[in-house]
Amino acid sequence: MFTLSQIQMAHAKVKTGADFPAYAQELYNLGVTSYDTFVADGRSEYLWNPEVLVSPAKYGPLSISWKVDQERFEKKLRLHQSWGSDYMTFCQDCADCGVEKWTLDLVEKTCTYFDISGKNLLVEHFKN
Repeated sequence: MFTLSQIQMAHAKVKTGADFPAYAQELYNLGVTSYDTFVADGRSEYLWNPEVLVSPAKYGPLSISWKVDQERFEKKLRLHQSWGSDYMTFCQDCADCGVEKWTLDLVEKTCTYFDISGKNLLVEHFKN
């Protein structure tokens, strides 16, 4: 079983987008199969069958829009991925665009963004 401390140590190594594949691999090596990050407060739920480890909230509550603006979200995501915004700005952009959470599946190597009703908005594939 992994700990939040191990996850935090792995995350601390991420300085740029180029570091993400090694981070994903390290989490997978710890036993994490997937995790959900919730935009409203930044908490994450790390899964390994059949257990769940929940991190504390990282910031105060953000209100998630019920109205999805997918085109704007995808533009904000691309901006963030090119280091054009910081994490908190990206989270606020997600909330404003109707993104409730994202799920990283470390087995399938996907990141999926969901709206507040659970609808899949976008799936991205990554390599590690």
